[in-house]
Amino acid sequence: MSQITVQKTVFNKDTYNRVIDTQFRQLINQGVTQESLSFTVDDFFQLYEDLFYQIQKEGDTNSHKYIIQKEADYLGVSINQDDIQALLDEITSLRQQVLETQQIINDLTKK
Repeated sequence: MSQITVQKTVFNKDTYNRVIDTQFRQLINQGVTQESLSFTVDDFFQLYEDLFYQIQKEGDTNSHKYIIQKEADYLGVSINQDDIQALLDEITSLRQQVLETQQIINDLTKK
């Protein structure tokens, strides 16, 4: 049977705290620092552009509708679908009037 030699190193209290890491830093990924986790506003907008079409349109969270509502709340703006529809209807009506007016102008210039 072979013998295994075991060595024991003993540190006094002062030396122990300097030699042994009691903060468990060895378990944390050393490549990740607080600075590497932060990003700028430019970084945010670049990421937003990259992810734009991957974000769902509707939803209570993680959607374009959520972003719009969050921004409206921050800006103090009320989003009223009835108002939006009324404006869209008015735009449609005005476009129709422009087309009719252009047709009248075309008819008059031909004569």
